[in-house]
Amino acid sequence: MSRVAIYARYSSEQQRDASIEDQVRLCKERVSREGWKLSGVYTDHGVSGASLMRPGIQQLMQDALSGKFDIIIAEALDRLSRDQEDIAGVFKRLRFASVSLLTLSEGEIGDLHIGLKGTMNALFLKDLADKTRRGLRGRVEAGKSGGGNSYGYNVVNAMAADGTALRGGRNINAQQAAIVRRIFNEYADGKSPKAIVKQFNKERIPGPSGKGWGPTTVYGNRDRGTGILNNELYIGRLVWNRLRYVKDPDTGKRISRANPEAAIIVKDVPELRIIEQPLWDRVKARQGALAEKLRGKDGAGIWALRRPRYLFSGLMKCGCCGGGFVKISKDHFGCAAARDKGTCTNLTAIHRERLEATVLGGLQDRLMDPALLDIFCAEYARHINRLRMERTAESAGRKAELAKITKDIDRCIDSIIGGVPPAQVKDRMIALDARKTELESLIGSESAPQPVLLHPKMSERYRTQVAELREALNDDDRRSEAGEIIRSLIEKIVLSPVGIGKARSLVIDLHGQLAGILTLGAAAKKTGADSARVFDQQIKMVAGAGFEPTTFRL
Repeated sequence: MSRVAIYARYSSEQQRDASIEDQVRLCKERVSREGWKLSGVYTDHGVSGASLMRPGIQQLMQDALSGKFDIIIAEALDRLSRDQEDIAGVFKRLRFASVSLLTLSEGEIGDLHIGLKGTMNALFLKDLADKTRRGLRGRVEAGKSGGGNSYGYNVVNAMAADGTALRGGRNINAQQAAIVRRIFNEYADGKSPKAIVKQFNKERIPGPSGKGWGPTTVYGNRDRGTGILNNELYIGRLVWNRLRYVKDPDTGKRISRANPEAAIIVKDVPELRIIEQPLWDRVKARQGALAEKLRGKDGAGIWALRRPRYLFSGLMKCGCCGGGFVKISKDHFGCAAARDKGTCTNLTAIHRERLEATVLGGLQDRLMDPALLDIFCAEYARHINRLRMERTAESAGRKAELAKITKDIDRCIDSIIGGVPPAQVKDRMIALDARKTELESLIGSESAPQPVLLHPKMSERYRTQVAELREALNDDDRRSEAGEIIRSLIEKIVLSPVGIGKARSLVIDLHGQLAGILTLGAAAKKTGADSARVFDQQIKMVAGAGFEPTTFRL
């Protein structure tokens, strides 16, 4: 009985979860008619088919490669992907895993479907984007919204005399407009965006997203027209098509890019003006002065003002809000959210030298406790052995399948000798021979089992290595390399406030990075190249397959 997986997806706002239910129901009916066994249902809700960065399709592909089913069924090929490259990649990987692809619309999918339907789906996306852009431009030319809304305005939907919907209308939201005027006035008077949003969050004024305010919401990007201080709609100028968005083919994330000036559409909408021209000019003058100051006389710009990267920069987290700990003065680190947004109560700072000394001491003396190393070594060996047993079972399965295929090929040859026309067994022979070649290649690439490589004096060697790295930090020639090695031992450093008043201080929770710790502990071993490679592979397997990194409090 064939094992079948169902995949369903919907993306647009006009569709809903019921669309998923309809797709699954139709696919289940087909599975029932064919007498197949349903192995699982995979879905993606409200996600575009232009990218494979979807949890449902990713889990589907992972299970397909693991051999959990033989057939994938969907309503149509475009449910899996509308991108030519992606659908071709999906098909190639499914064929490698010996999984068939079937849709209710196209039937069994082959190379011809991938070429033609993939092209048609890609053209559909491009045509849809062009039509949408033309429609939005028509709205903008009429003084309507070209999509989305700006803080300070309400969306107004009306009906025409013939009953059709009139979209894109806006009017001023008096309450939000007062906040916009306050931002412009305070900034023009010399107040920084950080100070402005900190006060807003203290007063619990909802931001544009309904949550807290951030400094970038206020200052944005002057050249790209983003941020409240740069939105020309506040002076009655509707600017559209300043930016275009493209998807990164590797990550699926949208990236904004500036359009040429000739593509930008500007429409006067004086009825939507919130900020008077003199106030707008004062804000622009202050922004220009700050930009000139950052550029500097020598043209070095902001790079001349950048701070050096410290040993644990980017690894420190606030124990209260989970945000980053950043430089707040020449020698102190503090919670960024507490100082920039006012959304965290952790105002306790720590001196850089004290932080580095405490963490380095913890790395050297407490991260690899000899009393716990024996327990870890036993668990490590058990885990490696379990992984090895799984690989052995997989290898045995391949060898059994190879023996069966060899017998099947012999039977086909005997049938031809016995008088069966070769054309009747040709396709079967080709498929068997291809699978035989694939299995022989997989079996030939399997490596022999290697011993578990853990030295009983690993903890002692680890501490020696950390001591040497601490000394190297004082050497200009070795500081950079030693710093990177030390950072590889740490997953994160969590700083949590304790005590009250003058007795208030920070407790440091140091989370170790397992792979880096084990690699450093074994670095002093004098082993051959093959043994070192095997140990490195074992570390990666264990660190990524269920072992938690070391954690302790300083």
